[in-house]
Amino acid sequence: MHRRALAYWTVTILVTAELGVGGLWDVARIPYVLDLAVNLGYPSYFLVLLGCWKMLGAAALLVPGCALLKEWAYAGAFFTYSGAIVSHLTTGYALGELVPLTVIATLMVLSWWLRPPSRRTHRRATF
Repeated sequence: MHRRALAYWTVTILVTAELGVGGLWDVARIPYVLDLAVNLGYPSYFLVLLGCWKMLGAAALLVPGCALLKEWAYAGAFFTYSGAIVSHLTTGYALGELVPLTVIATLMVLSWWLRPPSRRTHRRATF
């Protein structure tokens, strides 16, 4: 296996594992996650919505094909993690969570950047 492919699958599996497990925890509203969300100012029902989207995003990143769906999943994951970082910074709550959130966000961007041509949309962005 080429180094780039190995790196892609390593970071992608880590990202999808976090999305999947984190999504399950969100939907189940385990006490740690529920306390964190409420202290950040989010209603508890938001966790169910967020958890469902995380699990769907994890599935989208793993299934073959569906490049456009993968782009949406990466975008959603970026919004999720960057939003979580901003939420922690603006509230000052659980600032120790910033390190793992930043690591996960970085791994997610790395997964997007390393993805093989078969997992990319083939459109060029025009601005």
